[in-house]
Amino acid sequence: MEPGPDHDAPLTAGAVMRTLWVCVGSVALALGAVGVILPLLPTTPFILLAAFAFARGSPKLRAWLVGNRAFGPIITDWEARGVIAPRYKAMACTAMSAVLLASVLGGLAWRLVAVQAVCMLCAAAYVLSRPSR
Repeated sequence: MEPGPDHDAPLTAGAVMRTLWVCVGSVALALGAVGVILPLLPTTPFILLAAFAFARGSPKLRAWLVGNRAFGPIITDWEARGVIAPRYKAMACTAMSAVLLASVLGGLAWRLVAVQAVCMLCAAAYVLSRPSR
């Protein structure tokens, strides 16, 4: 069997990068989808990362994601005005608080809890500093 024209073409750096961006976007989208079900995993940052990655790897996947009924408004609000809806702010802060509480109750070393608390406080401050509408 003779290789077709697609098999003869050399693999370009651009094609490799597009493939990597699609892989990053796919993993981010999967994590964001899992975050819808698991309260300890944030959805919004992963969906925004997926949109960012798909824009570089597959405009078709990006268009599909932006057109999605559940995730599209998050992306368009963020891109248009840097907005995080109050509902998502509350969900993010609640999830961060729950993880921190679980770490304390789980007996995690105090130094790790302190590092975790500082990181979560910074993340919460950023989320809360964004406009709501």
